[in-house]
Parts: sequence; structure tokens; C-alpha cells
Amino acid sequence: MLQIPELSAADVAFGNIAHMPKFDTLPADFKRHNGNAYVEAVSNWFFRGAKVAPNGIIINDVKFTAKPGVDANKALRAIKAVLASFEPKHEHKEAACAFMLSEWFDKEDQKAKA
Repeated sequence: MLQIPELSAADVAFGNIAHMPKFDTLPADFKRHNGNAYVEAVSNWFFRGAKVAPNGIIINDVKFTAKPGVDANKALRAIKAVLASFEPKHEHKEAACAFMLSEWFDKEDQKAKA
């Protein structure tokens, strides 16, 4: 499992990609647009936003819950810091954020209740 970095509020607001996995280390299905449920979720998060939920996040009515031992707030900050950065190419950003989401959160099978 990827280590979750300690990030400041400025890192989250203005972007920080120091902890972002390198593109060539990511599995192939994360490199394709809508290659898996996590890539689709991050694309929706980027373009439509997301809602913070207890111990996780709701993206397009799908809840992602932190895996055992994962600090959900800290993990979400790490993903948000990459999403906020203008530095990486969008394809790398989407793939890396989806991979981090998959490392730290489990996708619920049912639609989240509002």
C-alpha cells in the first residue's frame, strides 16, 4: 500500500505532486480513460466534484470508504493535492489519483444514499 504523505493546507489548495506515483509504474487499466471504476470516479470528481462522507467520499452517488488502517482525511488530502496541481498532464493526474483512491479506499457496491 502506498504511504500517505503529510500535507499542509497550502499543498491541498495549490497542489503538490511530490507523492504522485510515476506514470510508468501505474497498472495499464489506470492509464485508460474509464479503464476501471476508480478512473471513472476520479474523472467524475475532477469534472463534477465530490461530497465528503463519514470515513470516505461520495463521487457521482458511489461511496468510497477508507480501508482498515487508512486515515480517510489524510488520504483525501493527498489525492486533492494532486488534483489541484496544474503541473502534470491530465492523463497522468487522473491515473495517479485513481490509483491512490484504489490503494486507500474500497468502492461500495450500492449507490450512496443522499
